[in-house]
Amino acid sequence: MNILAFDTSTEWCSAALWMDGDIRARAIAAGQTHSRILLPMIGELLSEAGLTLAGLDALAYGKGPGAFTGLRIACSVAQGLAMGAGLPVIGVMTLEAMAEETGADQVVAGLDARMGEVYAAVMRRDAGRWVSLSGPGLYRPEAAPLPPSGDWIGCGSAFAAYPQELSRRYADRLAETRVEVIPHARSIARLAAAAHARGEGLPAEAAEPYYVRDKVALKRSER
Repeated sequence: MNILAFDTSTEWCSAALWMDGDIRARAIAAGQTHSRILLPMIGELLSEAGLTLAGLDALAYGKGPGAFTGLRIACSVAQGLAMGAGLPVIGVMTLEAMAEETGADQVVAGLDARMGEVYAAVMRRDAGRWVSLSGPGLYRPEAAPLPPSGDWIGCGSAFAAYPQELSRRYADRLAETRVEVIPHARSIARLAAAAHARGEGLPAEAAEPYYVRDKVALKRSER
């Protein structure tokens, strides 16, 4: 099974190839240049593996939550490539990809959503799949979803953006915090491979972003 995966939901741009369990991946701190570097990155991965789009079984993308522009880029690239090659698409939630990236089984994943808010979810691995106990949703840091008592891993940019608020919120419930974790394409590829094996691929035109938030900036009166 060959799956191409990519993510542009944060300031990082990543892409990965899953080839029967072997993963090749790369990631670049892209800033605002995702639309310029994603397709060359994909082309390099395919070329190195000696593959073309016709040799793939599915395309996977980080569907959100995340930056609005980044989600639209990933969705449009997934649709365009999948339609041209006749491939199914698999959208993977970015917070699940972050949980997968930690290698842990109990995770509080959080992304900085700007405007004084975070995207967050409390998730537990169950029979190889991530089950949400709370979220995903958009929260003020002081109201972020709480996990049950126990040793949980906190991960993502939310913990770097709001260290004091989230430290108070989670107190002794987190065994460790990993602020560097991103929704990396290699984890999207792993989750997508399992989803594809379950028959969960969708037609290209069904690829959609998962926004959570419905506005991109504060009004002047809200600042």
